[in-house]
Amino acid sequence: MTDTATISISQAINTALDQALAADPNVFLLGEDIADPQGGGVFKTTKGLSTKYGDARVRATPITEQAIMGAAVGAAITGMRPVAEIMFMNFLTVCMDQIVNHAAKLRFMSGGKTAVPLTIRCCTGAGFGFGGQHSDMLEAWFAHVPGMKVVAASNPADAAGLLLSAIEDDDPTLIIENIALYGVQGPALADGVKIPLGKANIRRTGRDATIISYGRPVLAVENAAKALAEEGIDVEVIDLRTIAPFDEETVLSSVAKTNRAVVVHEAVKAFGVGAEVSARIHEELFGQLKAPVQRVGSKYAPVPFSPPLEQAFVYSEDEIKAAVRATMN
Repeated sequence: MTDTATISISQAINTALDQALAADPNVFLLGEDIADPQGGGVFKTTKGLSTKYGDARVRATPITEQAIMGAAVGAAITGMRPVAEIMFMNFLTVCMDQIVNHAAKLRFMSGGKTAVPLTIRCCTGAGFGFGGQHSDMLEAWFAHVPGMKVVAASNPADAAGLLLSAIEDDDPTLIIENIALYGVQGPALADGVKIPLGKANIRRTGRDATIISYGRPVLAVENAAKALAEEGIDVEVIDLRTIAPFDEETVLSSVAKTNRAVVVHEAVKAFGVGAEVSARIHEELFGQLKAPVQRVGSKYAPVPFSPPLEQAFVYSEDEIKAAVRATMN
């Protein structure tokens, strides 16, 4: 692969896992249906890898998230670098104890002597009629846990580069993949190139307002920014890429320039990551802001199964544009 190739996010994830398995014999994958006899993953992100590396390194597991995570944490503290796939983000609730009380805390409880180089992959996303138990964005739960890193990519290059960095990291990292993005095409990174954790990307420069987002909403934000430009509003777009720890320096520098900010995420608006980002901006730049920070998120409800209700539940591009216009007024 070259840095000029175009691939999908699903292909980028598969390629990054392939590179990690080839580069380090301590890397192995485990999760439900991830091996080729079971289809190579429900969204085919691990297709071909068990055939290439064997069932010992690409392990299809029973349907038991507690066992997957317990085995992954145990392997990580012995020096392995497991990549555990939890099929849907909602199913992380089944193994919260292993993640929050063990993986995230062992470094602290051992006086820094026990690293937990664990990568957790999960997917989610509203808009597919999967219902409330398969569609939630729960990133704020894990961003609230000291010791956890939380990542969400919006394009193939970032998906691959962030995954490689997570696998190399000595602390547990949760990678959130959005179902709607698996087929999104974009330039690929050259083999082995990594995207640093904790570093945001300025996707579009602007002078009038800053929009901060991550994952799937970045695409809607960029469309909104183009539409607002036709109204004479010049928007800067920041893709956080890493939710925790988020890149405060880049965010605050941008908002100090534009003096207006909007935070957008797919998770419900109440008690979300946007509240934390907004609070930090207000704390650091209160005297410079020309308007209160606006937040855009989904409605405060379980994700509906009904397509019309689900569409009404999810944030919209129109809401993003309205939030920016509100800061201008």
